[in-house]
Amino acid sequence: MTLAAFLPFACLRRRGASAAGLAVFAVAMLVAVRAADAPERREWTVGGVAREALLHVPADAKTKPAPVVFVFHGHGGSMANSARTFAIHSLWPEAIVVYPQGLNTPGRLTDPEGKKPGWQHRAGDQGDRDLKFFDTVLAALRHEYQVDNRRVYSTGHSNGAGFTYLLWATRGDAFAAVAPSAAATTVQGMLKPKPVMHVAGRKDELVKFEWQEQTMIALRRLNQCGGGRAWAEECTIYDSRVGAPVVTMIHPGTHAFPRSAPPLIVKFFKEQRKP
Repeated sequence: MTLAAFLPFACLRRRGASAAGLAVFAVAMLVAVRAADAPERREWTVGGVAREALLHVPADAKTKPAPVVFVFHGHGGSMANSARTFAIHSLWPEAIVVYPQGLNTPGRLTDPEGKKPGWQHRAGDQGDRDLKFFDTVLAALRHEYQVDNRRVYSTGHSNGAGFTYLLWATRGDAFAAVAPSAAATTVQGMLKPKPVMHVAGRKDELVKFEWQEQTMIALRRLNQCGGGRAWAEECTIYDSRVGAPVVTMIHPGTHAFPRSAPPLIVKFFKEQRKP
């Protein structure tokens, strides 16, 4: 709670308000503060289709260059869910944070009929609707705010992580670093060296750990990495001869996104910027 929000609470204490009244007031103030900090819904028209995202913008983003983080939900997820589970805007309030909403699309491992929202898997799928969505949002942010173009990042879980890999392959020059979670990629041949953090669960029942392990090996080879060393809990960093370190976060869990990941993703992003 901010100092400004706390002052009326302190005044009530001096006036002898009841404990129950103070508790109700405290809860109301906490709800108000959280509501004020919550990302706001924004809409853009892309190819004649309304696309939306939840957007957090720092108060000084029109006058001070701000980093930008895109956060993509998994297949069947939502922008609201990714805002809750990643909460990058709470961990890095100085950044512009975008939680885009996907459209219904067939899944590779589930939902073959495409009844749930997700992201395109390959360049050219669905007329590149999601790549165009990304282009539109980033261009709009650059027009409206002072974007720090040396600090643009993407992260996501599962299908959202796969889309992050596709963005790296097709829009790589836009990013300083990426951090996919619970995905294996088939676009290694399209990637150029870039700092990357990959989050994987050893018991992932959907995107098998063996598949993700092969992806992580390929990333270290691509980025010309040497031996690893401890970087954080459950994390190993592999230094790169070309300035593109690889961090692997291997946790003991399943396909579910681990609660411990978001602070480490923010830590990794803060350490990376384009030359």
